[in-house]
Amino acid sequence: MGTLTIRNLDDRVIERLKEQARANHRSLEGEVRHLLTQRLDRLVQIADFRERTRELVSRTVHTQQTDSVDLLREDRAR
Repeated sequence: MGTLTIRNLDDRVIERLKEQARANHRSLEGEVRHLLTQRLDRLVQIADFRERTRELVSRTVHTQQTDSVDLLREDRAR
């Protein structure tokens, strides 16, 4: 595993991270590791979602789409 050094981080940010770490029963290092991992995992999920969306759009490019407003109105009229 690698090591990361962050220089010139605002003291207020460090204090907030320490508070958050205490609240989550983690060390400061553990909290920062958790936050970075969580953020990157979320970015991967978003990228995967966008890719699946592009794939779906490409499969339905020649299919006529119905406006969802029309479908809702039709459903309410039943």
